[in-house]
Amino acid sequence: MKERFSQDMIDASLKALNDASANAWEIKEGKLYTELRFPNFVSAFGFMTQVAIIAEKLNHHPEWSNVYNKVQIYLTTHDVSGISKLDFELAHEITKLI
Repeated sequence: MKERFSQDMIDASLKALNDASANAWEIKEGKLYTELRFPNFVSAFGFMTQVAIIAEKLNHHPEWSNVYNKVQIYLTTHDVSGISKLDFELAHEITKLI
């Protein structure tokens, strides 16, 4: 069962995520957020394709946008109206691709 993380759980998980990641994650608009830049559109789109495959396997899909070489990713669990373990699991998988 999905469970909404408390602020303490979010803080600890965010620290662990950032310690393991080359890019910074933060809480923005109540969601787990990062922004990535790539050399060009093809690289950005290729990255998004890889994330889409992982997201489908986890059955957890990001809110994201892409403009040329920039990808913005927001993660939240709508079922619990907040951030859950699943958001951090997907974020860790995303950081492995970078």
